[in-house]
Amino acid sequence: MGIGTAAMSATAHAGDGEPPPQAQPTLRASSDLDGGYLYLGPVGAAISIDGAWDGTFGASLSWLRVREHRPVAAAGVSLGAARYSARDGGRVWLEGIAGTRRVLGVLAGITAGPLLELGDVQHARPGVTGGIWLFAGVTPFVRAGFVAQAGGFVEAGLQVPLPVWRF
Repeated sequence: MGIGTAAMSATAHAGDGEPPPQAQPTLRASSDLDGGYLYLGPVGAAISIDGAWDGTFGASLSWLRVREHRPVAAAGVSLGAARYSARDGGRVWLEGIAGTRRVLGVLAGITAGPLLELGDVQHARPGVTGGIWLFAGVTPFVRAGFVAQAGGFVEAGLQVPLPVWRF
């Protein structure tokens, strides 16, 4: 065996200019929904507040951690804002989110948190809100709460959570 044959049969080393072999990355199955999500989307609702019906339209930004096969399948927070159609001003809210698949077989859950009603000709009024929701591609919800000096409210609406980032 000559010197040339011995050199050809030797394996590549890190210092000889050859890159080390790379393993192919394993891709996650598209059916695996577990992970973190950032959603941004429109929110619209009919609301009964201060003795009258009105409409609202706005947007929400939500962060959600999904673990499909756990009892609490979704947990996160939502920050949103909506403007009233006829009533002065609008409101902003921050809600905690929790959801499960164990009750209805589909992702459904609850929300709760503080809100602040803002107006063009009035001082900001604090309040609280809580609701129930169902994820069906879009998210129908029913929410109730209380706003200082305005009293209780009930609203029914629809949110369209559009995924912005999955991590």
